[in-house]
Amino acid sequence: MDSRYWLWLGARLVVAIVIVGWAASYLFPGGNGEKEFQRSLDAMKQVRAVRVATIADATATQHIEMSWDLVCSQDAFHYKWHLVESDPDKAADINQEEIHVGTTSYEHRPDDSWKPGISSIGSTNPSGVCKMLAQGTDSRVLPDLATMIKRGIIQKGDKKTVNGVRCREWNVTIKGGPSRLEHDTVCLGLDDHLPYESTVDWQHARTTYSDYNASFHLELPAALQSASATSGN
Repeated sequence: MDSRYWLWLGARLVVAIVIVGWAASYLFPGGNGEKEFQRSLDAMKQVRAVRVATIADATATQHIEMSWDLVCSQDAFHYKWHLVESDPDKAADINQEEIHVGTTSYEHRPDDSWKPGISSIGSTNPSGVCKMLAQGTDSRVLPDLATMIKRGIIQKGDKKTVNGVRCREWNVTIKGGPSRLEHDTVCLGLDDHLPYESTVDWQHARTTYSDYNASFHLELPAALQSASATSGN
């Protein structure tokens, strides 16, 4: 046969393979996504320090900003929460700032002092968070990838840069969310597989993650340093 026929046939075969591959990735999106999320989950087990920042507009009138600075070597984290409610009937501007050292939480008071208080985030403590990270269970600080692997439909997105780090965005549809289907995204580092950004549609929330295992320490106010030293003795 004419060689042009074989070239034509080969070209059609290549096109067919590409189409089948694309269709398979669309119809069965979980394969590679699940593997990549498992790599990320394994990488997260090694996290011992991280900074987390979240901005959310839970409702049309409610704006929330939240941050965590976690340092497992200090058995401590610094937590901030700021809520602004613009509805005239429920207007509010609330700030909450806590430092947790060991099993004790210290609240930042209006007079700029730090005093032991009741945690606004329940029984969460630094060692507990660090233990959950090491075990790969939901730490409330990093994305709950185990649940996404178990219940989510994962589809590959585009590469992007978040705070100077190249990552690939993954789109996750989770069944049984507050709106029946919850649509999230997670951007995983191309080199280290760690999450650098996540979004949650029903909360209109965006979270960024930085300074993984960086050699930073929380600056504890003098009163906390004394209390921490006393409890250590």
